[in-house]
Amino acid sequence: MIDYKKYKVWQKSHALVLNIYNLTNSFPDLEKFNLVTQINRAATSIPTNIAEGCGRETQKELSRFLYISSGSAHELEYLIILSRDLNYLQSNSAEAILSDIIEIKKMLASLIRKIKSTL
Repeated sequence: MIDYKKYKVWQKSHALVLNIYNLTNSFPDLEKFNLVTQINRAATSIPTNIAEGCGRETQKELSRFLYISSGSAHELEYLIILSRDLNYLQSNSAEAILSDIIEIKKMLASLIRKIKSTL
């Protein structure tokens, strides 16, 4: 079992979730059970799948959960773009979050490559 909290990608994705929750608090009420829920779930899925993968028995299983985490990061990226284009997020806020998401996606890809090279 691996301590997921030691992974920088988990730390960064956890911080991203906290930022996302703060940002979505300002969305219109009509989106509270629609776009806000989907954004929050996608964001939360990133560190959650890292944590779950670290609790699995094999590196292969960890790799699988990292792929799921990466998929959630891609989903979140689109949802932030959509929110910006709907004017629910200011451009500068959206760009800062998108930059964090891109960094997390790169970190996940690198970790996946590293793990796969040991299989």
